[in-house]
Amino acid sequence: MKETIKIGVIGTGRIGKLHINNLCTSVPGAKVEAIADVIMTDEIRAWAKSLGINKVHTDPEAIMNDPEIDAVFICSSTNTHADLMIRAAEAKKDIFCEKPIDYDIAKINLALDAVKKANVKLQTGFVRRFDHNHKKVRDTVASGILGTPSIIKVTSRDPEPPPFEYAKVSGGLFMDMMIHDFDMVRYLSGSEVVEVSAYGDVLIDDKLKTINDVDTAIVMLKFENKSIGVIDNSRKAGYGYDQRSEVHCAKGCVQVANDYPNTAMISTNEGVFLDKPLWFFLERYNDAFIAEAKEFVAAIKENRDPSVGGIDGLMPVKIAMAAQKSLVEGRSVKLSEI
Repeated sequence: MKETIKIGVIGTGRIGKLHINNLCTSVPGAKVEAIADVIMTDEIRAWAKSLGINKVHTDPEAIMNDPEIDAVFICSSTNTHADLMIRAAEAKKDIFCEKPIDYDIAKINLALDAVKKANVKLQTGFVRRFDHNHKKVRDTVASGILGTPSIIKVTSRDPEPPPFEYAKVSGGLFMDMMIHDFDMVRYLSGSEVVEVSAYGDVLIDDKLKTINDVDTAIVMLKFENKSIGVIDNSRKAGYGYDQRSEVHCAKGCVQVANDYPNTAMISTNEGVFLDKPLWFFLERYNDAFIAEAKEFVAAIKENRDPSVGGIDGLMPVKIAMAAQKSLVEGRSVKLSEI
């Protein structure tokens, strides 16, 4: 077993920096050997040096060609993911790829074929599977103590909308935001989605109408195991990051609420007061980001498949495409149509 897994990280934006920091400070057995970004600033160079990272590149090929590097984290823009996956597979590097792999099914399949052909490991970055709350729901359902699942509910509402410039290239609410929830319902139910019905509108930011996107949506789902599900998303919840899930089963129900900075409840003659939920994903899910990085490193060391693999990168994209088709055409859409 290799003692230290040397990693190259591609992309030093918000999510790339988060992974780099976690790998350097919180993941035993991992070492960030190099980073690369086509837009490399002096500030990032100095930050990398402070973390002990001496190899700083503007071309990802430098990471692919580095024999010291065992694995890559792909944290660049979505339109580069599939091509970088293929190149990493050709270079025999194990791969962690942020979601989504691509917006195009054919391109995702090409990347997955390259991974399979090269016999390298792939983990897709659906971080919520590693959250303590959602994992407890999944583990409870999977144990069978509650019987067969029948209703799966997921609520996900951001505290504030993303910048419009980001929204324009994000792929839309279903592909950018709800894609996490499409993975979550598969994870919680233990079953694949077979049909979706989507409803959505612009209720927060009228500019989204110019790019044919929505900021408020509900998607109803049917699963292979005959259970049914519902996801609701909003780009703006002024009270904080709203992240709840529930699975109702034949013998009972398991549900989880939001995480808060503390659990203090202040009661007066004016009312009962609690703190708002943790503000956004960096606060809410950082422990889960650390856990998913540990899972990737452990899978390499133990020579096993990561728990979130290629099919988990493919299916949420197919569900997102079906949801968009449903919204546009005003009808239910079967996954077999995608």
